[in-house]
Amino acid sequence: MIDHVSLRVADIARSKRFYSAALAPLGYVLDADYGQAAGFGIGGKPDFWIGAGGSGAGAHVCFAAASRAQVDAFHKAALAAGGRDNGAPGIRAEYHPNYYGAFVLDPDGNNVEAVIHTA
Repeated sequence: MIDHVSLRVADIARSKRFYSAALAPLGYVLDADYGQAAGFGIGGKPDFWIGAGGSGAGAHVCFAAASRAQVDAFHKAALAAGGRDNGAPGIRAEYHPNYYGAFVLDPDGNNVEAVIHTA
């Protein structure tokens, strides 16, 4: 289990808007905002953080989804919020038969994924 993940971003305000929209279908909300750092989570425990300080291009983070519909909604919301497609929702049989994921690049080029591992 991952306790939290942090990414550096070039524009904190833009990234707060992006992640607020992209993660909403997964139940994430902006739980902590310290101006130059912001934490998103579920149930009052932020486990995904962004901080001002430059692009973290090349980083990858994956969020667990509760259903394939949530994976689809994440992908759609992330694209609408300015993300770039990096892998449409679908089965990734190369990982395992039930691996259903979607990938987007955030405004700083980080690869962000939502996945569910059950049929």
